[in-house]
Amino acid sequence: MTEAILLVGGKGTRLRPLTMNTPKPMVPAAGVPFLTHQLARARAAGVEHIVLATSYLAEVFEPYFGDGSDLGLHLEYVTEEEPLGTGGAIRNVASKLHSAPDEPVLIFNGDILTGLDIEALVHTHRTTNADVSLHLTRVEDPRAFGLVPTDDTGRVTAFLEKPQTPEEIVTDQINAGAYVFNRAVIDTIPAGRPVSVERETFPGLLASGAHLQGMVDSTYWLDLGTPQAFVRGSADLVMGRAPSPAVPGRCGDRLVLDTAEVAPDAKLTGGTVIGAGARVEPGARVDGSTVLDGAVIEAGAQVRDSLVGEGARIGARTVLDGAVIGDRARIGADNELRAGARVWCEAEIPAGAIRFSSDQ
Repeated sequence: MTEAILLVGGKGTRLRPLTMNTPKPMVPAAGVPFLTHQLARARAAGVEHIVLATSYLAEVFEPYFGDGSDLGLHLEYVTEEEPLGTGGAIRNVASKLHSAPDEPVLIFNGDILTGLDIEALVHTHRTTNADVSLHLTRVEDPRAFGLVPTDDTGRVTAFLEKPQTPEEIVTDQINAGAYVFNRAVIDTIPAGRPVSVERETFPGLLASGAHLQGMVDSTYWLDLGTPQAFVRGSADLVMGRAPSPAVPGRCGDRLVLDTAEVAPDAKLTGGTVIGAGARVEPGARVDGSTVLDGAVIEAGAQVRDSLVGEGARIGARTVLDGAVIGDRARIGADNELRAGARVWCEAEIPAGAIRFSSDQ
């Protein structure tokens, strides 16, 4: 298998108010745009040609990645004029594929950070003679997901909606967002209209007698659908919990990019990333957080599990815990923002204006 489709879609809007016009796959995770990790892992698994199926702010991808040669890839781009859903997006790029009808095509989701063994998924697909193979992962609480039960051989038996009662939880297996399709199957997806793979394509294939094979791989898996998950994913990449050949440095507690300044007594832990040109002043503590280019963490500030946008400034002794600070925002000294607080781009909060803890 040398060909793949990368679905880069609408979930990026969840970060848009905090990162201006930068879609989530281009927000730096462990020092490089998140999409770089996806592309590098596919290349390491032997993929040479990738078609990016894009919609949201698609115009930023091609200028950055170009033809993909810097990553050892051949990249092409197809932009949806209207949202087509996962199945529709796959069908929409079919004309760019070079594979023969019986050859496998990898399809993966730009919003998922995973340690999936891509070569093992392709091997499973080939050895079981499947029409489509799916990466499945197990979750402790499957109520938020559609369920994918399989038989003793791993063959998929159904696609079930999110369970509403305990009796409906017949498995803890869910669709993890990576597939291998035989090229011919892609051509059976209706063209020119929205199509959901889980609600239409996969159930339709099952009903027609097609062979859908599941491969359960319970390695690292994280849906980056929220800013908190994005920060966690970046930290896990830095610490080596989520594998990627694109991390620009050794795995460890911290990743400090070139031209960043960190005071000798500042403490960086938990997979923290300090972007280019950013500054962390004396006595500051930054744990499990992403500090983007040009941001400033002033003396004595404490930042935990937070995203600090480009050019933002966090005042002295201010506490951030699970917060997201937009690009160029200014947080004055002695503030306290916790529990998912959001500060929009270029907003200003004066010194001592907000606290979350009690007066005691």
